Amino acid sequence: MRERIRSVPLFADLPDHDLDLLASASEEVHISAGEDLFLEGDFGDSAYIILSGELEILTTSSGREVLLAVRTADEVIGEMALLRSEPRSATVRARDAAHLLRIPKADLDRVLETSPTATRALFRVLLERWQGTENRLRQSERMAQLGTLTAGLAHELNNPAAAVERSAGFVDGALAALTESIGTALSAGIDGAHLDSLLSIETRTERLDALARSDAEMEVEDWLTDHDIPEPWNLAPDLVESGITPAVLDELGSQFGTGAGAAALLLGRLRSLGGLLREIEIGASRLSAIVKALKGYAYLDQAPVQEIDLHAGIEDTLLILASKLKDIEIVREFGEIPRIEAYGSELNQVWTNLLDNAADAVHMTPPPNRITIRTRIEGSTAVVEIEDNGPGIPEEIRHRVFDSFFTTKEPGKGTGLGLDITHGIVVDRHRGDITVDSEPGRTTFTVQLPCTAPIDDIEEGTNNMCEHLESVTWEDLPPNDGCDECNKIGGTWVHLRHCLTCGATLCCNDSPNQHAQKHADTTDHKTIRSAEPGEYWAWCYVHDTGIQRP
Repeated sequence: MRERIRSVPLFADLPDHDLDLLASASEEVHISAGEDLFLEGDFGDSAYIILSGELEILTTSSGREVLLAVRTADEVIGEMALLRSEPRSATVRARDAAHLLRIPKADLDRVLETSPTATRALFRVLLERWQGTENRLRQSERMAQLGTLTAGLAHELNNPAAAVERSAGFVDGALAALTESIGTALSAGIDGAHLDSLLSIETRTERLDALARSDAEMEVEDWLTDHDIPEPWNLAPDLVESGITPAVLDELGSQFGTGAGAAALLLGRLRSLGGLLREIEIGASRLSAIVKALKGYAYLDQAPVQEIDLHAGIEDTLLILASKLKDIEIVREFGEIPRIEAYGSELNQVWTNLLDNAADAVHMTPPPNRITIRTRIEGSTAVVEIEDNGPGIPEEIRHRVFDSFFTTKEPGKGTGLGLDITHGIVVDRHRGDITVDSEPGRTTFTVQLPCTAPIDDIEEGTNNMCEHLESVTWEDLPPNDGCDECNKIGGTWVHLRHCLTCGATLCCNDSPNQHAQKHADTTDHKTIRSAEPGEYWAWCYVHDTGIQRP
């Protein structure tokens, strides 16, 4: 067993004494396909060496399982929980029958204390796994957020779309009825000369409840009967629906005499068709507003860094999240804020994360539920506060809310990366700051953003700081088939970058493998251009700065 343990890279350089210690303390474990070795959240008391078989590393994110990695023979698993003295951060499940060696925590600690080689090897393994896990979960967090936004948008779009469809379906019938009523009106001596006076008659606009509607129909039917109008029982409901009251009918009688019934029918049909057209207009306007907000939210067809209206971004986000915020009072206390230079779509992700968390918080307390958004200027800094009247964040964990993988939500409800991503966008991308203040019944996140460009104050299309970007040209890039390196290993990417030195197409830092960054780190190729359609900006990894096309 000692030689079998020596074949594991982590323990390959251990002296025989340490290997004998691990071999004597270890215990063989067999699990079948589909069986869990341990679960996310379990207490960790052992690490495991995989002798044979494949095991899946799974975590729960936004209610679904996310595959983080697949481990095979001669790999060590379960060591992270031991070293951090925290519960297991993932579930391990056998893909097929697996044979493992269990090493108790005390014996692993003893080896690490006495062997610098094992400590260095374990540190390297942990760092690689941490980066890989974080990248995958960040991508999962973005996809989960996209799913939430998509579901909310579908709900918001469905209501006006259904209203337009419903009203449009009645238009043909309303036009046919109107045509018929025009013929009746003409037969009764009502022509175009009477139309202006007919349309000037004001009808009821308020909605009636079922009982009031029934009473109104009876009154209208009686009037029609008294004036010898044929089939009054068929006309009365349509006239009431169009706002025709007995008072309106009396006015029609005084103007049109025996033609009052035909005039009432014509007026009712006109009002009914007008109402359908207004419903279509309102629904279409609502659809247009949602699409406009979505385009503004994503900053489609616009450069990454630009002058943005913070209030417009917040309003677009509120509209996108309307289905989740529908039972929450939104209080706006907006001050006068100039347009600021920023990554617009990324800031909207900040507002999305903060408002989504605030909505979850207020739903944990009884109504009234309220979110207050304040904005103001302090010197050259724009300040945005998002406050909720939820239960608050306990003081003992408040300092950890921006930590990676830390969440106060139930298992499976969050990855613990939302606020970490938010912190990165505000602090790292925009050179700003974000803080939290909380007490029972109130939590306030304060975002501070400089009003100048976040990429080292480089003006759009110019460069006064970086010699590596002086020769950048903006001709169209050659077509690509995706990330060159990802295609070799079957990997995936989020955005693509074009190396300006060798022409390679590589994936961005938001992608799981970050090949553009790795390429710059291992070569002297330090400048890239975005390979995304419609994006014209370049970046220098040496000075961590960029420019945009003039």
